[in-house]
Amino acid sequence: MFDNVCKFLAEQFSPDFTRWLLGKPITLTQLSPTELSLEPIRADSLILLQSENMVLHLEFQTKPNPDIPFRMIDYRCRVYRRFPKKSMRQVVIYLCQSDSPLVHQNTFSIPRTRHEFEVIRLWEQPTGAFLGSPGLLPFAALSKTSDRFQTLQQTAQLIDNIANQRVQSNVAASTAIIAGLVLERDLINRLLRRDIMRESVIYQEMEQEILQKVNQEVRQEFRQEVRQELRQMLLRQLTRRLGNLTPELTEGVQKLPIEQLEALGEALLDFNELEELVSWLEQYN
Repeated sequence: MFDNVCKFLAEQFSPDFTRWLLGKPITLTQLSPTELSLEPIRADSLILLQSENMVLHLEFQTKPNPDIPFRMIDYRCRVYRRFPKKSMRQVVIYLCQSDSPLVHQNTFSIPRTRHEFEVIRLWEQPTGAFLGSPGLLPFAALSKTSDRFQTLQQTAQLIDNIANQRVQSNVAASTAIIAGLVLERDLINRLLRRDIMRESVIYQEMEQEILQKVNQEVRQEFRQEVRQELRQMLLRQLTRRLGNLTPELTEGVQKLPIEQLEALGEALLDFNELEELVSWLEQYN
């Protein structure tokens, strides 16, 4: 979830990010990992943006990741292979405070090879750096502040002042999600208006994902109930036709998947002896 939100912000507000990271606003376009000829290591956390002369590679991380240094040199080589004349800036941005030495690691090094990249720990960044640009507002609560709730309150006031309703709703929803890394949900809901967030692309995508997950769980639960009812019905029919089943035969029927249960429902009409059920189960097992 956090990967998708950070990727959305970087792509929609690229001038805000380049002003923060590069010192000047540059409008960038998305660079698909498929353009680099090789399959991405983990495309969901990868953000590649490009202009005519440069490529910006961002990695947002909630936890220390020992694989990051190799990822950085790997994508540097991939970009060079595809765009040898373009410069490249690579920045790893850690969202959650950590004492791990990994959040300070900014090189990949093996014998006779060394690659450097930039690392930003948001909890060390001044809050003011995020309050002047709509695309950076969602990260303000993670910055160097003595009162995260007050910082989120200030952020919410700035969001209310955004004139463009679409931008306002997208920034509000993104802020609510990212602030969840450091603040309780009820505190966030007190400051950020849910009616505004409902209009955002991020909020609507989350609702759709939740709806799909619920539907999938309901369908799975329904299939399990149908399967259980079918097992019980077959056991009753087998008992009427063949007499009491042994615990082993009962267990054998209960372990059958739905397709074999349906096949057993047809086959049992020809059974006259328990041995026939035993043979049938042995055949399918």
